[in-house]
Amino acid sequence: MATLGFTINASDLPEETTGDYSPVPPGDYEAVIKDAEIRTTKSGTGQYIALRLDITGPSHAGRVVWSNLNIKNDSQKAEEIGRQQLGAVMRAVGLPSLQDTDQLIGGNIGVKLAIRKSEEYGDSNEVKAYRSLGASAAKPAPAMASAPAASAPPWAK
Repeated sequence: MATLGFTINASDLPEETTGDYSPVPPGDYEAVIKDAEIRTTKSGTGQYIALRLDITGPSHAGRVVWSNLNIKNDSQKAEEIGRQQLGAVMRAVGLPSLQDTDQLIGGNIGVKLAIRKSEEYGDSNEVKAYRSLGASAAKPAPAMASAPAASAPPWAK
């Protein structure tokens, strides 16, 4: 037990603001990897890398999605898919090799999101693909902002 040394009244505290927990609409987004840690599967016989991805654009900036990459699993197919996904993440952020999940943190990455339907847990986002922002990162906003002008010939500007 720890005594505060003073009294706190709930009525004096601000109300909790609830965030938007609905899934982000399906589509392509840019994100930054904010966290990456190894966790044990529910069965206790496997491991996965849990990624926290914070969306940076082109819309829904600040929203968070999660992705789990199986690295050890009783199901050979699940492990194979997870390792393919991990390879895609590593290539997207420019890592030729990985010794520690902390190496992933801060990596900028493109993600393709879908919505996973679940009656038990409610709808949620699922990362379907990872891509490098390499060439497209140099001018994602101008390409979107100037799409109509890009179709006009240079002499029409």
